[in-house]
Amino acid sequence: MYFQIFSSTNQTKQQKQSVAHFLRIIFLLVGFTIFGTVGIRLIEGASWLDSLFMIVITATTVGYEDPVSLSHNGKIFIIFYLMFGLGIFTYSVSQLGQWIVRQQMSSVLEKRRMQKAISNLDNHYIVCGIGRMGASICEYLHEREKPFVVIDSNEEHLQLACEDKGWFHIHGDATDDFVLKSAGIENAKALAAALPSDADNVYVVLTARMLNPEFQIIARASDDKAGEKIKHAGANRVVSPFRSGAVKIARFMIHPAVEDFVEVASKHIGGFQVADLQIHEANPYCGKKLSETDFSTKGIMIVGICRPGQAPQMPPPSTSILNAGDSVFALGSSEAVNQLMEEFNESEEVPA
Repeated sequence: MYFQIFSSTNQTKQQKQSVAHFLRIIFLLVGFTIFGTVGIRLIEGASWLDSLFMIVITATTVGYEDPVSLSHNGKIFIIFYLMFGLGIFTYSVSQLGQWIVRQQMSSVLEKRRMQKAISNLDNHYIVCGIGRMGASICEYLHEREKPFVVIDSNEEHLQLACEDKGWFHIHGDATDDFVLKSAGIENAKALAAALPSDADNVYVVLTARMLNPEFQIIARASDDKAGEKIKHAGANRVVSPFRSGAVKIARFMIHPAVEDFVEVASKHIGGFQVADLQIHEANPYCGKKLSETDFSTKGIMIVGICRPGQAPQMPPPSTSILNAGDSVFALGSSEAVNQLMEEFNESEEVPA
């Protein structure tokens, strides 16, 4: 996330400097041409077009035609104009060429830096498609400071949506194995297939499941029939925007106050979220009762405990003992939940 912010700031600064340099070159060329055109116009009394044509063929050293018959004063003006202006013209043209080359090289280097940063990601998220749903997913992940990579085949739309915000992105077909590998699918935590076509989402899910059999895949489906096919292809969850929207409308109708609270709380200070935390033997909470833990002091509420082969405890009593293999569902602010998840991850890395 730090690289994304730093890269975005640095890139914006470089773009401003580059545009300013480009404008200076253009201003110099235009000013140089206007000065010569006005000079010929005043000295020789030629038309504006003939004066401009005379200056252009003179500055570019073409000189195959004399549209204006020069007087002695006109010849003297052209002599000094070439002596002092030819260097300006040559410099401006060379700088303009260098600017174009630098822009191309900068784009190539930026892509290489981004690809290197993506290759170093771990437990990140992959979003396939940057349409309306894909953009909303990215905004949600960005607000909660989750690392993610966006894949889309529309390069112009992809750059427009991602470059200014510093989001990692890859231009390519999300159904291509090479593109998914470039996004670090082997080390990814989850993938969202949010392409507009159900057929493309089926193929993305099928390809992603073959490349990473263990991680979570959530896909978009236009209807229940397509959702069944996507599930058979390997998706863990299938979301229908129409069904989800209809359910939310119904909830607003039945429980408007509750839904208003959820919506406001989701936007307040990063919102709140529910996390699934796995208890293992090296975890400091293993073997403790809920009443003996410090979850509440950290702003965390345990809303459920799932044990293998048993019915979920929702909500669990304070006397419940956390054992290795339990799944704990923690509710709290995004900041508190993220901090707790980091503690759990650190405890997993410590040998038992």
